[in-house]
Amino acid sequence: MGKDGASIPDEEWERFLREAEAGTRGAPEEPSARARMVSRRLREETGPPEGWRTHRPARRQRGKGWYVVGLLVAVGLLVVALDPGRVVGWFAGGDGESTPLAAESERPDQPPATEAAAQQPTVERPFRGSPAARWADGTAGIHLPAARATGWMSKEQVAQALDRTRDFLAASSLDPGVLRGERPKKAIALLNPHQQDVQDYLATAFTAPSRENDPLLLFSRFEKAKVRLVGDVVKARGRITYREGSRGAVEVSTDVTYVYPVVRAAAGSDEVARTVVRREVVMSWDDPAKVVIEPGTFSLVSYKVDTTNGGCDSFTGYFTPEFTAERAATGSGNGPEVDPYDRSKSMDERMREAGDAGCGTATRS
Repeated sequence: MGKDGASIPDEEWERFLREAEAGTRGAPEEPSARARMVSRRLREETGPPEGWRTHRPARRQRGKGWYVVGLLVAVGLLVVALDPGRVVGWFAGGDGESTPLAAESERPDQPPATEAAAQQPTVERPFRGSPAARWADGTAGIHLPAARATGWMSKEQVAQALDRTRDFLAASSLDPGVLRGERPKKAIALLNPHQQDVQDYLATAFTAPSRENDPLLLFSRFEKAKVRLVGDVVKARGRITYREGSRGAVEVSTDVTYVYPVVRAAAGSDEVARTVVRREVVMSWDDPAKVVIEPGTFSLVSYKVDTTNGGCDSFTGYFTPEFTAERAATGSGNGPEVDPYDRSKSMDERMREAGDAGCGTATRS
C-alpha cells in the first residue's frame, strides 16, 4: 500500500481490468519473459542478453564462521546510563544490538560494520552477532514507495500493484508453510498463467528440480525432516521500486535479503545456523489491452538469487544449510569471499565479480 494508504477493493481492480480489456483495439499479445529480458539487458548491459530461464544462478556460498559483536563492560554500563529503555528491550527478548534500522529506501553506500568479537547465535537469540539483529521482521523490513500514476495505471492501481508485489514476496519467501517445504500456492496464483515459459518452469521445479528448474530461484523452502526454523521470525531488508516499462506496463523491481535461522530437525538440537538469501525479482504489471494476462497477476521479467549456507551446487529443491560438523568436513568454497549482508553492490555487480569461480566463501553468517 502506498504511503497515503490508497488502495482499492479487489472487485474494483478486476472490474477496471475487464473494462480495459474490453476496450482494446486489436488482440493482446501473450507475454514473453525472454523478450523482456533481452530488451532490458540491451538497455542496461554491454554483455550478451539472456532469457530469464537461462540466467545463471548465483553460487551457493558456504558459511565461514561466526563474526562478532563483543561489548566491553564499561561500554555496557555507559549504554545503561544513556539509554536504559534499550536495555529493558534486551531483557524483553530482543537481540540487544541497537534500535531497529529504518527501512532501506535507497541502496546503501557501504556494507554494515563488521564487529570485533564473536557472539554465537542461540535458540533464544538466533540473530545474535549478525547485522540482521537490527533488521525489521518480515515484510516490515521491505521499503514500499509511495504510489503515483505510471504507465497504464492510476495512482490507486499502482498502490494495489505494489501491495500485491509485497504479497508475492511474503508468499514466496516468508510464508511458514512454504518455508517448511509446502508448494507456494498463493505465490504461484499471482503469476500470469498465460506466460508459458514460466508455467513450464513451475511444472518441473517441484517434481524434478535441476540447475535450470530450481524452485529456490523464486521460493524459499527447507526440508522439514532435516531442519526446522528457529521461532517464527525471518529478518528481511530491501526495497521495492517501479517505473514505466514496455508497452506502458508498470515494471516493479524487488531487491530483498532474507535471513533464516535454523536448527537440525532432531529433538533437542540447539546449534543455530543461518541461511542468507538475496533475491532480485523484476515483474511487469501489464496492460490487459496489450498483453494476455489474468486480472491481479503479473508477468515475470527476470530474477537473480544469491545464497549463503543454503547448499552449493545441490539441486534438491530445498535449502541445505551446513552446521559445524558439515563445515569441518567440506571445508571452504573455492570462489571469492563474499559478505552476504553487503547490499551496497547490485546483484549484477556481485555476479560479475563472482564470474564462474564456483562456490564462494561467506565472510560471516
